Amino acid sequence: MMADTRAPLVDAHFHTWRRDHPLTDEAWHAPPTEAPVEDVIEILDRHGVIFGVVAAASIFGEYNDYVRQAIRRHKRLRATAVLSPRTDIHKLEQMKADGFVGARLMWVFSEKVPEIDGGDYRLFLRRLADLDWHVHLVDKPERLDNAIKAVERSGTRLVIDHMGDLQVPDGINNPAFKAILAAIDRGNTWVKVSCRFRFKPPHAADAFAEQLLRVGGGDRILWGSDWPFAAFEHEMTYEKALADYYRLVPDAERRRRIDETALRFYFT
Repeated sequence: MMADTRAPLVDAHFHTWRRDHPLTDEAWHAPPTEAPVEDVIEILDRHGVIFGVVAAASIFGEYNDYVRQAIRRHKRLRATAVLSPRTDIHKLEQMKADGFVGARLMWVFSEKVPEIDGGDYRLFLRRLADLDWHVHLVDKPERLDNAIKAVERSGTRLVIDHMGDLQVPDGINNPAFKAILAAIDRGNTWVKVSCRFRFKPPHAADAFAEQLLRVGGGDRILWGSDWPFAAFEHEMTYEKALADYYRLVPDAERRRRIDETALRFYFT
């Protein structure tokens, strides 16, 4: 198959795992299929995507070992990790040397309000800022504004997944989405225009993307496929993910700018 010349240079969000990886007690999903790094590399190559960023899978908690091996072996990859806020600075420094670039705070599945203003997180976020890492945040709509502001106070760069992943009846008028737009405008937040397929119905994502592109242009926007499409493994394909991206961002010049943003953010 010939690579699609419209394809992005950077896929900034996908996962890689083996089915025998240890799930956490709170895991929301048990993968029905393997997603080894060799498959990721083949898919990227087939579609003309040069660089990739592995998003930490919350279902495996702090088991970052397999991803660590993958990014050490494939220098075209970077990754985020799920970590305890008490993670030692020496471990963080080694992970940075291995190719990790951020910590993923996957709080959306937790009913407990994280103590992001507590001492452990103040220390953790400052260490991430000192390492020039970013926070990769997914939280409930009603908590998102407070979480964004806590990360901003630390000086750490912030990335928000999947247009906020806001399954809310008021759509772009929801306070959480307005908080995301305001954070982009303040200049230290980036948002992934991705996962149209997770919205119900999918076309509900289009208005979110339009507003994000209006505020963020190409300089605060990233894209990721979300392969292997957890909970949608038998419905989605990489080709469909690319088609959704072209639908949300039809302008080739803007996609080029999004690529440039991803290259600066993850690879420089």
